[in-house]
This record gives sequence, C-alpha cells and structure tokens, in this order.
Amino acid sequence: MEPIKIGLLGLGTVGGGTVSVLTRNAQEISRRAGRDIVISHAAAKFYDPNKINGLNQINRISDDAWAVVNDPEVEIVIELIGGYSPARELVLKAIENGKQIVTANKALIARHGDEIFAAAQTRGVTVAFEAAVAGGIPIIKALREGLTANRIQWIAGIINGTANFILTEMRSKGRAFKDALADAQKLGYAEADPTFDIEGIDAAHKLTILASIAFGIPLQFSRAYVEGISNIDSIDVAYADKLGYRIKLLGITRRVSAGIELRVHPTLISKRRLIAHVDGVMNAVLVHGDAVGATLYYGAGAGSEPTASAVVADVVDIVRALTTDPENRVPHLAFQPNELSNVPILPITQVETAYYLRLSVEDKVGVMAQIAGILAEEGISIEAIQQKEADNAKTVPLIMLIHEVVEEKINRAIQRIENLENVTGSVVRIRVEQLDG
Repeated sequence: MEPIKIGLLGLGTVGGGTVSVLTRNAQEISRRAGRDIVISHAAAKFYDPNKINGLNQINRISDDAWAVVNDPEVEIVIELIGGYSPARELVLKAIENGKQIVTANKALIARHGDEIFAAAQTRGVTVAFEAAVAGGIPIIKALREGLTANRIQWIAGIINGTANFILTEMRSKGRAFKDALADAQKLGYAEADPTFDIEGIDAAHKLTILASIAFGIPLQFSRAYVEGISNIDSIDVAYADKLGYRIKLLGITRRVSAGIELRVHPTLISKRRLIAHVDGVMNAVLVHGDAVGATLYYGAGAGSEPTASAVVADVVDIVRALTTDPENRVPHLAFQPNELSNVPILPITQVETAYYLRLSVEDKVGVMAQIAGILAEEGISIEAIQQKEADNAKTVPLIMLIHEVVEEKINRAIQRIENLENVTGSVVRIRVEQLDG
C-alpha cells in the first residue's frame, strides 16, 4: 500500500519530538499501523534544525501553513502551533479539504472543539487530540474507550506540571512562590509569561475536555471555576504538611444531583492518597467509575517526546481507521454527537467541599468564641483547630479545618469573620478534597 502522507504544522518542542519519534521508530510504527507513515510537508515560522532528528526525511518544509492544509497529497494534518488563531482557521480548512486531524492544542479544543467536531462529523473525518491533555498519559483513550462501560462519577487531576513543580519546591525546600517560579522559568518549565500555568487556565482547558468525555456534555470552558496558585504562601504549604496534607493545583469535575462541578483551584489532599505524592513536573489523573472504582494514571504531562508519543499514537489510530466506515468510528467526545447532555455546570458557590482556613487574630479572650459562633450560625462544622506561635506581639495564626459545606455558606462566614474587630487581614481559604475510593 502507498504510505500515508502527513502534513505537520509547527516544528517547536512537540513538533520536533514528533519528527524524531516518527522517523526513529518508523518500522515499528508501520508494523502497528499497517502502512508506512511519512511526513511529506511541514510548515514552521521558526525552528532549530540542529535540535530535530530526522528533519532531512521531510520532503518539503516552508513557512506557509496554508500550503500544508491545501496540499492534495496530505491525508493527515498534525496541528502543533498552539493557541486559538490561526490554529482554528487552519484546522477548519483542513477538515473542509477532507483531511484527518491530530492536535495537541488543548486551548483550541476547549474553546472551539464543539465547532470543530461538528465540521469533522459533517465531512466524515476524525479529529484526534490525545496529546491535548496530560502529555504522554493516554487518559483520553482510557476515558473514551477503556472505561466506556462505566458511569464516571468524578475525575481529579494534577494536569499542569509547572504549577506542580512550583508547589513541590515550596514544600520540599521551603521556597517562596516567586523564587520557585523563577527556578521553573530558568529550567524551561515555565514560560516568560507564566499566566496560563500559574493561574490555572491551562489546567482548566484540559479539565474541560476531560469533563466532556466523562459526562457526555458540550465543551464549556467559559463555565469552569478557575483559581491559580500565585497567592499560595509557603506558610500554608508548611501548615498543611504538618496537618497531614499536601497542597496541589487540582482540576476536579464531579457529577452531582444538581449538575456537573467543573473547577480548578489549589487543594489540600491527604498524604494517604497516592496522588498527593505526585511531585515535580509529573502529572496524574484519578478517575472514579461506578464499575471499576478508582483508577490512577501517572506520567509525564509535557515535554517533547512524551507528548509526541501521544501525537503519533493518534496518527496510528487514524491510519488504522481510514478503511473503516466513518459512522462507526469512536465519537470525538465518547458519546454520539446527538446524545450529548444539557446537564448544567454548577457555579462554584453551589459546590460542596471541605476547607482549610488560616486567620490572624488578636490574642484575646472570647475571640475564638466569636468565630465559632459565626460558623455555627452558618451551619458550618469545625473538624480541627490549631493555634500557632504568634506572628508578632499582638496577633496569632489560627488554623481551622472545616467539614464539607456548600461554598456560599463559607463565603458568608468568611466575610463576617473578616469584619470582626479582633481579626486582622484577610482569611486564607484553601479547599480540601478527600478523594475517597
């Protein structure tokens, strides 16, 4: 059979890794796919030819991405340029031209996936995006195929390596956030502008995709609650550790009676949970299904060849399916397009979880009684209280663990507590998840 010809958009970190993997393992990949796979046309504005192995095996390289998607010989387009635009326009044009799509672009799928999948369905082509979530971890395939017999109940994931590296440094070395971030940038884990990573946006893109596949709902990134780690203080990391917890930036999506939770935020996780021990730039996703129980997926969430591993796996899946009736392929979001549900995404105020609170209070008789009284009036139960050594001559840190409660109640309580005369500054609040099962 004739080789399948690939068009590659982008020769950066992941694009270069994809070239290296496809060329280095060409024979093994061909045996698995049933046909040879060659990159016939690539486009990139900037790339370093000295850092990419196998570049000489690409027939044509230019800086014109549109030439790739319009190339009649190209059957599969791999989009690795990232961002919203022109990635969206290029992918839609490639679909219009009848080309299969592989992408690692989580922002594109989270924002424009519904539009892209509808176009692909109409044209009878596939859009594969395993590499868009958790790098080399095959979590999308696991959810979409391996766990298809299950009613997924919840997913909790460490799905941003940069944030996880920073929090690990803060815990293990007692470093301040800004110093740990500077190290992440120096090591190449964080961009010069790290906003997407440290403010939870990147993780929310990925969580949006996982939620859609798990629960059969449209992609709704705009409804996700997103809170980053830039306000996490090393003192809270240390206090959490003494209480038996680790702080992680966690993406959580859960099916509850009122709808779907979709939230990214710093979270205290008990050290008894395996996921609490995922450190550095590694990723992990915990999935709970009604039949299988809890399953944990761990591995490299980014990087040149780990992500390329997922890209090439998608290419192989498409090559295998090219002789299959398009109507019988695995649906993009696991559920048939006409079976997606309109279950609502819950606002964060309706989410029920436990909390860690840190207050700075004046060391006076009756202050604790006032705080406990407010919590009781709001129907909030205290699990544990610890009073730490004084910050200064006048105030002491007060650490509280709060049992599960609806967020709107804790919001009201915190506002009332902050208005007390003997409470200074803002109350630090971090959510706590037990992840039982």
